[in-house]
Amino acid sequence: MSRARGPAPDPFAVLGVEPRAGLTDQEVHAAWRRVASATHPDRADGGDPPRFAEAAAAYTVLRTRFGRGEALADLRAARPAPRRGARAAARLPARIRRGRSARLALRILAALAVGAAAVAAAGPHPAAPALATGVATWLALTARRDLAPPPEPASQDGQGPTGLSGSRARDD
Repeated sequence: MSRARGPAPDPFAVLGVEPRAGLTDQEVHAAWRRVASATHPDRADGGDPPRFAEAAAAYTVLRTRFGRGEALADLRAARPAPRRGARAAARLPARIRRGRSARLALRILAALAVGAAAVAAAGPHPAAPALATGVATWLALTARRDLAPPPEPASQDGQGPTGLSGSRARDD
């Protein structure tokens, strides 16, 4: 019979270390020794076996640089990504108008032509969708240069993105 378990605890929090990329083996080992000495079941007071087991599992994950990298990636993936979808899509036409729209149109036409030629050359081969995907990826990655930059968010003090009131900063 298996018990349902919640999400795995944050190994950095279990050992009491800051989750950062520059964490060294020595820092992780010192944190492990500190927690293990306080919670080991062989202590005279009986220790804290569940916390010791949790710390041992956290140390197993964090003891190598690769493991720390994986744990950091898991922490980043667990955070919700900022939602930009609908608002960004609504601003896209304005960014196209203010950007280099003729150059963007040429880029799109070139992508369509190259994609069509690649699919025609591949024929009914399984590589045809991959070629079309490659062309679409190229377009998505390079077309951003032809769009106007997104508008900067207003600052908290109401003086615009630079923190200066008025339309320009003066060099008086």
